[in-house]
Amino acid sequence: MDYKPIPIGIEDFKEIIETDYYYVDKTMFIKDIIDNRSKVMLYTRPRRFGKTLNMSMLRYYFEKTNEDNSYLFEKLNISKQGEKYKGYQEQYPVISLSLKSMKNTDFDSVFSVFKRLVSKEFDRHSYLLDSEKLSNKDKEEFRQIQNREASKDIYENSLKFLSECLYLYHTKKVILLIDEYDVPLESAYFNGYYDKMVNLIRSVFESVLKTNNSLEFGVLTGCLRISKESIFTGLNNLDVYSVINNNCSSYFGFTEQEVIDITKYFGISQNTDSLKEWYDGYRFGENEIYNPWSILKYVKAVLNNDEMPLLSYWSNTSSNNIIHKLITEGSDTNKAIVENLINGNMISKPLYEDITYKNIDVNSDFIWSFLMHTGYLKALKTYLIGNTLYADMVIPNREIVSIYENTIMEWFEEKLVANSREDLFRAVINGDTEQFEEILLDWLENTISYYDTKENYYHGFLSGLLSGFKGYHTKSNREHGLGRTDITLLEQRRHKLAVIIEIKVADEFSMLEQKCNEALQQIEDKQYDMPLKKECYQKIIKYGIAFNKKSCMIKMV
Repeated sequence: MDYKPIPIGIEDFKEIIETDYYYVDKTMFIKDIIDNRSKVMLYTRPRRFGKTLNMSMLRYYFEKTNEDNSYLFEKLNISKQGEKYKGYQEQYPVISLSLKSMKNTDFDSVFSVFKRLVSKEFDRHSYLLDSEKLSNKDKEEFRQIQNREASKDIYENSLKFLSECLYLYHTKKVILLIDEYDVPLESAYFNGYYDKMVNLIRSVFESVLKTNNSLEFGVLTGCLRISKESIFTGLNNLDVYSVINNNCSSYFGFTEQEVIDITKYFGISQNTDSLKEWYDGYRFGENEIYNPWSILKYVKAVLNNDEMPLLSYWSNTSSNNIIHKLITEGSDTNKAIVENLINGNMISKPLYEDITYKNIDVNSDFIWSFLMHTGYLKALKTYLIGNTLYADMVIPNREIVSIYENTIMEWFEEKLVANSREDLFRAVINGDTEQFEEILLDWLENTISYYDTKENYYHGFLSGLLSGFKGYHTKSNREHGLGRTDITLLEQRRHKLAVIIEIKVADEFSMLEQKCNEALQQIEDKQYDMPLKKECYQKIIKYGIAFNKKSCMIKMV
C-alpha cells in the first residue's frame, strides 16, 4: 500500500495540504477562535505539540491576499460548519511572527535576529510601499525597518506601526499571530540577559496589543504564561488557555482516537499499547493527549523497519536545561522528589499559572508548575486548599522518564570528572572494605538515584566510579567460570591483581548482610575466579556488595 508521507518537521500548513502529507485535522480550532475570541488569546502547550502548524493554518484561513487559498480547507472539518465561518475566510490582513529562533547567547545577537524577523514580515507586506494611502514619512520608516536600519525604539513599536499601515490600506483591522513568544525569555534566562529581554518583549507587546485601534484580535502561543507583571503589564484583555483549561484542549497534540486512526491507516494497530506507554499520558483539560512529534517519528521508524522504534524522540527537539538545572542545582529535597517521580510516585504541589523564570530561583515550588506546563509532568487532578490551587502530578510516560534518567546519568558523569575517585579506587585494590564502604556511601548520598532499574542502576553507578584508571581495565557482565560477573577490575600489564565484584539489591536495610553473603557465595559457586587463575593473576580480591536505596554494605574474601 502506498501511504501518505509523514510530515516530520513540516510546519507550513499549505505545504502539508498541497503535498498531500498525512494530516490530523485540527481546523475546528478556527471555529473555536471565531466563537470564543477575545482581543488577545494565549495558548500554552509544550514544545512540538503543533502550535506552529496551527498558527500557519490560522494565517492561511484568515489572511486576505492576492492568492486564493480557500481550496486548502475544502475537504477539512471547518468547511462543513456553514456560511458563518466562511464569512471570516481570507478577509483580514495578518501579521505573523515566530520568535522560536530568538535563542542566542547574548542580547545584541538575539536583537539582530528580532530585527531580521520583523524585516521579513515587512517584506511580506512591501506592496504597501506602492500605495498612496501611506504618507512619505510612513514609507520612509517602513523602509528603515525593512532594511534593518531603524533604531531600537522604532523596532519596539514596529508591529503596531505595521498594523496601522495595513489597516490604513485594507480598511480592515489586523489579526496578529505571534508563535513561541516565550522562547527568547528562556534563552535569556539561561544566558544571563533576562532583564534586557523582558524589557524588549514588554515594549513590543504593550505597543501592539494594548490600546491598538488597528487590531482585530491577536493569538499568541508559547510554553508558559509569563506573568503580567513582567510581560503583559496592564493588558486586561488577555485570555489564557493553558494545559489545565478544557477549551481548545484537543487541538494541540493527538487524541487517543486520532492515534488509533493513525495506526489503523499505517497498518500498525498492534502497536497501540507500546505507543500508549511511551508517548501518551499528557492531560490537557479533560482530554488525554499523545505527543504528536514522537508518534509521527515512531510511525516513520516502523515503516522504515528500524530495529528500535521506541525511543525518546522528543528529548532532541527542545532544551532540557530546566531538568539539568533541577538536578544539578536543586536542593536535596527536590532531588528526592525527582527520585520519587522516576519511581512512578505522585507529588502534590501548588500550581502557579503566572510564571517568570526568576521565580524558579526565588521559590523552589515554582519549578514543578514550570515542568508541568512544559510537558515534563502531568496534572492528574487540580483542587483548592484554601485559596491556593494544587495539582497532583506524575511523569506522563516512559519517554519523559528516559529524559530524566539520561539527564541524571549526564550529571553523574559530570560529577565523576569533577570529583576525584582516587581514594575509592585505592580502597578497592587495597582490600580496605571499611574505606571502600564509607566512600561509596558518600557517593550514594550525593547522587540522585532511581530504583526502577534495580540492580542495573547500581551496576552502572559502580562501574562508572571504577572505570578509567591507568593500568587497569574494568569489565562488566563478562563470562567467568560458570556465569557472568557483575564487575571485574583487572591489572593489565603484570597480572598481579584482579578484583571480582558481585552486586545484590536488598529490599530492606536489615537484609544487607544477607545479600552480601549471597553475593560472595555466588562468586564461589559459579567459580568466577577460575579463568583469572588460569591467566596467572597473583592476587584475586572478591567483593560482595549489597545496596538498599542510598545505603550499602561491603564484604570481602
